[in-house]
Amino acid sequence: MQDYMEHEKDIEISIVTPMHNEEGCVREFHRRISASLQGMNTTYEILLVNDGSTDCTEDIIRELSVNDPHLRGIMLARNRGQCTAIYAGIQESKGRYVVIMDGDLQHKPEEVPSLIEEIRKGYDLVSGCRTNRGESMIKRKLPSKIANYLMRATSGCQVKDMGGLSCLKGRLARSMTLREGQHRLIPALVYGMGGSVSEVPISAPPRFAGESHYGLARSIDVLFDIVMLWFQASFKQRPIYLFGRISLLLFMLASLVMVWLLYEKVFFGVHMGTRPPFMGCILLYLSSLGFMSTGFILESLANTYDAVMGTKTYQIREIVSEGLAQAPKE
Repeated sequence: MQDYMEHEKDIEISIVTPMHNEEGCVREFHRRISASLQGMNTTYEILLVNDGSTDCTEDIIRELSVNDPHLRGIMLARNRGQCTAIYAGIQESKGRYVVIMDGDLQHKPEEVPSLIEEIRKGYDLVSGCRTNRGESMIKRKLPSKIANYLMRATSGCQVKDMGGLSCLKGRLARSMTLREGQHRLIPALVYGMGGSVSEVPISAPPRFAGESHYGLARSIDVLFDIVMLWFQASFKQRPIYLFGRISLLLFMLASLVMVWLLYEKVFFGVHMGTRPPFMGCILLYLSSLGFMSTGFILESLANTYDAVMGTKTYQIREIVSEGLAQAPKE
């Protein structure tokens, strides 16, 4: 905790940017983000995370770091994906605020000051809402609108653009554990922890150079992310609630079928032992038992994980004692 507090006194803004085969963008990104931050008259650092690039991205980052003391290059051993690269950068950051942005300049460096201005008002996260997106309606804009709508519906977080430029409080960012794909859910995750979120409009220019790394497979991945978000928002703390409800539903359905079969046997003498409904009823009972057992197992695993990792399901903004505000513990 003391280390983080000392870091945050020294550096206000940490820029975390994953880079994978972005040799055509690195220099321009560095030039523009440096100019933007220097114009703010504040302390900052730029963390460029090389995610196992196979082009000259790493060489350019090394070259730039020689002449810029604000720049730190983080070289991952191999390609691990955008979310892991972001997480690695966040964990190495030292700033009071952490800005997560793409390195292809589809997030304009010149708009970082507007996010910083907004988060200084006391929000835990500020997200950039992209407007006038000059992208394909079928490939990008429509899937994005659908995905954002579903994310809002499942999480309760009303941020319109979950996957855009974002700025978090550094202490909060470094306390989060991100698994692959969850960088798209950061506003919803912060909201789920009880954090305050806000949005500011930003533009959406085309990629500066190179080819997009997004495709149909990424859109399919987002659907699974939404399902996981729904699970986390509703049942993560008590998985028995989800599996128990499914188990109860199956048990009730099986019981209704059994009552019908018994009624026909008692009043009409219809043999039930070899009838398909009877076999289906047995399967429903077994499925009900299986879901209930799964719920108990996941409940035990969740409790064990939380105990071992010291996981918190909340965040404390501040602690007031004798009228004085104190920084919460890390």
